[in-house]
Amino acid sequence: MLVKWMRCTVVDRRGFERAQRKWAGLLGEPGFRGQGGGWSRSREGVAHVFGFWESRALYDSFMARSHDRLAAAQVGTYRDLRVRLFERVHDVKVGFEPRFGDADVLRVAHTRIKPDRVENFTLMQEKVWNPAMAGSPGMLRGVFGRAPGDEFLVLSMWNSAAEHGKYRVERIERLGLRAQTAADVAALAGDVVNVDPGWTV
Repeated sequence: MLVKWMRCTVVDRRGFERAQRKWAGLLGEPGFRGQGGGWSRSREGVAHVFGFWESRALYDSFMARSHDRLAAAQVGTYRDLRVRLFERVHDVKVGFEPRFGDADVLRVAHTRIKPDRVENFTLMQEKVWNPAMAGSPGMLRGVFGRAPGDEFLVLSMWNSAAEHGKYRVERIERLGLRAQTAADVAALAGDVVNVDPGWTV
């Protein structure tokens, strides 16, 4: 599965949100699995959208055929668009499905890993971080993806901001020490996103 992460700064909120609903036109596109997102909790006017596709080939076909028609309504409502594509490596919690209806917040973590530490980072994600997240109250599901090179994405879905906050306070530092994360990571960025149900396709 291909995970597409789009982030932008919105300059016309009403226009952006109105156009965001037009992405319902993705339904029926070959290979499309789901899309959703919302507003950053910490950065004013920053929107995150996550799209899921069965394969890179089907996604590329959509981009060549239908994308520009669907995107036209949103032109001029945002700036600084960044798009990244990741191939799913494994699920965080078994049986990931790109559903957003039961999620209140999303947590996205984007890392660049030192080339000689990729193997350790991937192993620790599987053996330390995934079980801890999967066992946390309120964590619904998630996906761990990789872009070409040493770039990774962890997207997790939570049923409440409060439960995600408890996980962060109680566990992150201890897990990071156990997984030797500081030794692996060259760069780390992240955000917590309030899910907007109107953006879900």
